[in-house]
Amino acid sequence: GTADRTIKLWNAQLGTNTNSIDTGSQVCALRWNPHEKELLSGHGYANNELAIWSYPSMARVKDLKGHSGRILSLGLSPDGTTVLSAGADETLRFWQVFGDPQVAKKKAKGATQ
Repeated sequence: GTADRTIKLWNAQLGTNTNSIDTGSQVCALRWNPHEKELLSGHGYANNELAIWSYPSMARVKDLKGHSGRILSLGLSPDGTTVLSAGADETLRFWQVFGDPQVAKKKAKGATQ
């Protein structure tokens, strides 16, 4: 949330909190990677950045800086590889953060042969 700076993961069937991560800044937007087990978060004060988290460990993988104001919204391209962030700094930024699903499938197939 914005005030407590945390991402909370819940088990919807049991109604229990399974994980709570202090991100260090306001949490303004979330978007799942449709191809991998990753979560992208958009932040406000104090960092105004995006962060990629590995699921389920919720280890912080990468920080993406570029906005001077808080992230207001995140959108995802139809192919699931590019994220659009809209910031309070009145900018739109395109981030190629999620890998090409076809490349990932080929790598996985080659690893099993």
